[in-house]
Amino acid sequence: MTPSTTSSVRPSLKVLLLRRLRMLILLASLLLAVGAGVYQFAPSWLVRGWVTWQVWQNHLQVRSIKVAGVRWVYYEGGQGPTLILLHGFGGSAMDWLPTAKYLVGNFHLLIPDLPGYGQSSPVPIAQGGIHGEAQALAGFVRALHVKHFGLVGHSMGGAIAGVYAAKHPDQVFGLALLDSAGLPFKLNAFARGVLAGKNPFAYTSRAEFRHLLTLVFLHPPQLPGRIEDVFVNRNRSRHAFMLGVLEQLRKPANATALVPLLPRLRMPVLGLWCRQDRVIPPDAMQALRRGLQQATQIDMTLLNGCGHMSIIEKPHETAQAITRFFILPGG
Repeated sequence: MTPSTTSSVRPSLKVLLLRRLRMLILLASLLLAVGAGVYQFAPSWLVRGWVTWQVWQNHLQVRSIKVAGVRWVYYEGGQGPTLILLHGFGGSAMDWLPTAKYLVGNFHLLIPDLPGYGQSSPVPIAQGGIHGEAQALAGFVRALHVKHFGLVGHSMGGAIAGVYAAKHPDQVFGLALLDSAGLPFKLNAFARGVLAGKNPFAYTSRAEFRHLLTLVFLHPPQLPGRIEDVFVNRNRSRHAFMLGVLEQLRKPANATALVPLLPRLRMPVLGLWCRQDRVIPPDAMQALRRGLQQATQIDMTLLNGCGHMSIIEKPHETAQAITRFFILPGG
């Protein structure tokens, strides 16, 4: 190659590299612009995308089934003994995704949006309380032909799980109650507010949503404003339902719904609480332990460094406790 040829190649390479660099800058700018536009005008797409990614990463699939006119949407995945995981008041199956990541390797998981929540069908307020949801759960279980399973409930989901297990003891081989409702505890600021008619779960603004986060998390997540709006808008759409259900839950018979049923629970029972729970404090575990007169095994676990949402703040530790309980009975 002659010197003149070499000198002509070098500028050509420089021109090519500059062109590619400009294209990359243009592409990056375009992606940023699209991302900013989606964030500003369609933030729900970002939330759905994040959930879809978590579901795929956890080796779960989204399924649905219609039972007695109600469309249930649920996650399913994993191999092993079947566990049904129930979310709490105002939540959805999505709340379980951080913990499900550590359970799916050992269990066959069924994680439903309870009727009235998440993507499942809206239902009348009368069907949205503890006993209504427990009755609906029986239909869901029958429709899926699940004969024998472990039942895990968080918060209101714990009360639903306890009611179901008391009524169907032959189906449930183990019951795990996480920061569970339906038990008496020393009156705290949250309980006093609920008795006064306040419902922090029925938020309709960013400020109210942030207040709820500080209540249920020891370390509240910091979410961008438009992502907060997604949750606020979803909650507004079911505002009347949320107010009505909490009105049910604050009645004494529902607030302590598990107490008369605890002596009927014959299966192994796990109580798991966060020490810093400001919604349902861990002294509720005392009532749980006192009431379990026939349980073949009683495990009580306290976690540090989390508030009411153990399944999100301490997913690995929560999954470890659940796994030990169901795989190593008596261990």
